[in-house]
Amino acid sequence: MTDAHDTSRGVGMPRRVDGVDAARGLALIGMFVAHVSPPVDALEAAQFIALADDRPRLLFALTAGLGLGFISGGTRPIGEGRTEGRGELRRQIAIRAVILIALGMIIWATLHPLVFIILDVYGVAFLVMLPLMFLPWRAALFLGISLLAVTPALAEIGARTEFVDAVRETPLKFLSDWAVGGAYPVIVWVPVMLIGLAIARLDLGSPRVVGVTALAGAVAASVFLPIASRLPPPELISQAEWSVPLRASIEALGNVGVCALIVAAMLTLTALARPGVRRVAGAILSPVVAMGAMPLSIYTIHLVVIALAIRREGDVATDDSWPLLIGLVVGSMAFAWLWRRYVGRGPLERLLRAVSGRDRADAASTR
Repeated sequence: MTDAHDTSRGVGMPRRVDGVDAARGLALIGMFVAHVSPPVDALEAAQFIALADDRPRLLFALTAGLGLGFISGGTRPIGEGRTEGRGELRRQIAIRAVILIALGMIIWATLHPLVFIILDVYGVAFLVMLPLMFLPWRAALFLGISLLAVTPALAEIGARTEFVDAVRETPLKFLSDWAVGGAYPVIVWVPVMLIGLAIARLDLGSPRVVGVTALAGAVAASVFLPIASRLPPPELISQAEWSVPLRASIEALGNVGVCALIVAAMLTLTALARPGVRRVAGAILSPVVAMGAMPLSIYTIHLVVIALAIRREGDVATDDSWPLLIGLVVGSMAFAWLWRRYVGRGPLERLLRAVSGRDRADAASTR
């Protein structure tokens, strides 16, 4: 939940990147679907809803890496050739990370929503990314892809160990969720964030760069997802236990390819298409862009709403509801669009910037 900056104008000229915000907004909508959509009988509908299990999470991680790249200078990283300013930026991000961890833990301990909470894992991933933020883009891309080929399998293996099962029975279960056992394991998120960081170091205002990103994403998706679909699903683990971690890594590579393709498509529609197309796309996507511009606020509000919506059906607690899903999507878009139009930066984003010292740093940079 970083601030996106213009990748072509360097440091000190903050401006939202609408294409990245649109992709992040779509990721939020996908999370809503994953969290509260009721079970369906039709196989096609079930398969469509199942897409919201992994891709929105990975898209969120990819846009998080893009955000880190933008806030650290985009194509001209802070202190390039020197180190001035890097320590201060790392301090600001570390403060944000600690706040996100605390906020996630508070929500987990008080509201008890029936979903995995992203905020604390997000903060831990930011802390892990601090020493990696200024890697050259080739190194970040190579490291991200190499780790992504391995870490989803490791997370699957680790999540099934007796040690992790034992930790889950203690008050420290959140530690296993952070590492390997939850829906957002840090060892998977950090490689995806590194890929986003590498992409942000390129000129995302360049049609060539966006085209190459789209092509790479399409190739990854078209190669890895069909391979993964041929492996036995996790439900058949007793018959083919080896396939579960292998499938996890192959699916992650393919799904991140889909995410890169989505980012490229949003950048094309909002910045690179013909003026008429951009105007129409901008109008249609503006509520989604507004959501993506204030992800911390929208995500936190949605956790409060679904926690309040928990009910019991027999002996089972649930929050699944089509009216709730529609209300979350429409209400979030309306709130974000109106707030951004008449107030500006999201409420929690504004608070996070102030507490971390980002506002003071921007004011000093301007002076």
